[in-house]
Amino acid sequence: MSVLLRVDSSPMFAASVSRHLTDQFVEKWSAKHHGGQVVTRDLNKTELKPLTAEWVAAAYTPEEARTPEQKQLLALSDELVAEIEKADELVIGLPMHNFSIAGVTKLWIDLIARVGKTFSYGAEGPKGLLKNKKITFLVATGGKYDPGTAYESFNFVEPYVRTVFAFLGVTDVKFITAGGTAALRNPETNRESFLQPYEEAVAAHLG
Repeated sequence: MSVLLRVDSSPMFAASVSRHLTDQFVEKWSAKHHGGQVVTRDLNKTELKPLTAEWVAAAYTPEEARTPEQKQLLALSDELVAEIEKADELVIGLPMHNFSIAGVTKLWIDLIARVGKTFSYGAEGPKGLLKNKKITFLVATGGKYDPGTAYESFNFVEPYVRTVFAFLGVTDVKFITAGGTAALRNPETNRESFLQPYEEAVAAHLG
């Protein structure tokens, strides 16, 4: 049975473009993978906290030597890592916030980038441990940051997540970006017409 992990991070909920596209993705993925399981992780409904010195110490303590307090500190991280390990495929909705990913997404990445869990260090350097997985990133940006334009260098979303997940072992990635979503604040913009080409891109990607 195929397992899809859906991760949402937009605080806009019903008004969110990235959430709309993850909805579309899940609908079409489920139709394609009859009997497949969809696991949903909403980062705005998860209590995510910045890493502390105590958390880092717990993560680098061998599992068999951890105290009950250290195990508790790592409990959410263990849960989040287990969701990724179980998944064959991930779809991640990414709104651009101040030219980068949302704060909750960064907290999530900090919690899943775990030595001995999702990456390791060896004689040849770091090695990603997340194998045989693919990720589709559904990005929503208020402005337009298309390659070759003057604002391309402002987009830190794609290079960051591409780099960090490659470090963790996932290189089969696809980006579908809905650019210029600020236009939806104009009452004259038709939302359905605006979203249609991105919905079609999701459908085409899933075949």
